[in-house]
Formats: sequence, C-alpha cells, structure tokens
Amino acid sequence: MSVAGRIELPDPTRIIPWTQVLLDSHARLTGEELIARSGDARDEAERVFLAPFVVASHDSAAEPILNYGNRTALALWGLPWERFVRTPSRATAEIVRQEERQRVLEQVGRLGYMTGYTGVRISAAGRRFRIHDVTIWDLCDGNGRRVGQAATFRHWTDE
Repeated sequence: MSVAGRIELPDPTRIIPWTQVLLDSHARLTGEELIARSGDARDEAERVFLAPFVVASHDSAAEPILNYGNRTALALWGLPWERFVRTPSRATAEIVRQEERQRVLEQVGRLGYMTGYTGVRISAAGRRFRIHDVTIWDLCDGNGRRVGQAATFRHWTDE
C-alpha cells in the first residue's frame, strides 16, 4: 500500500485537492484545524486518509453521493473505496432514520457547520452503530461555491 514511504491514495489526482477542500473548509468554518497542517498537500492527504478518526464527505447533488471516506470510514461502513464513492449518502442511515439525517444536513446548510451531533448509522452489512459528537460542515471550493458536506467523528458504539 505504500511506495517509497508514501501511501498509495485512491486516485491521488482527485484525493489530494479534495483533502485541501476538506481541511480549508473545516478550518474556515469551525476555527479549528482537522489535522496539524504541514503545507505539503500530499502529506496532508495521506494523514487524513490514515487518521484514526472518521472523515467522510458527499457531493452537492440533490441526491448526494459519497465522494470521500478515509481508511477509518471505509472500515466502519465495511466498503472498499470503489463502492464507498458510489454510495448514495442517504444509504449510510437506515430508511427510518433518513428523514432525521436530512433535517440535520439542511440545518448544516443554513448554518455552515454543527458540532455535537449523535445518530445511528448502518454499515454495508447491516450492522447498526451510533456515532457520537459528530462535526458536520459545508465544503466550499476556492471560489466559495458549495461543493458538498463532510463529517468527522472519533467515537462510535455498536447498537
């Protein structure tokens, strides 16, 4: 998984710039860095991908599709990268919880970010787990155009 001491990122030409959007948007909205910044975009992309906490995002489509999950997110949802990034974002929650999830995302869209969210999610294999103290934030490109939303959390428990 590594070449000359570097991790092989899934599609580095896409992941490296997307990680910068994740990091820049998080810092701008929350006033805190998601990780300590090094100034080296590839290094930062590798460290976010390998982080022991979840980082996941979806695009800004009317029916958002997941477009990023770090190694911890992929393991938690039990999906390889190729399947994760083709998954409708709503599929991370059970059908009975999708309306609540949508309300939270709409609130984030109005406020820019929120912290302290707790909710139940479901893995690809149907395992239910509760995510705790989640930060969710809007993602904007360098022109200030909204391009998606992201979430991060360190704690989850089986339901």
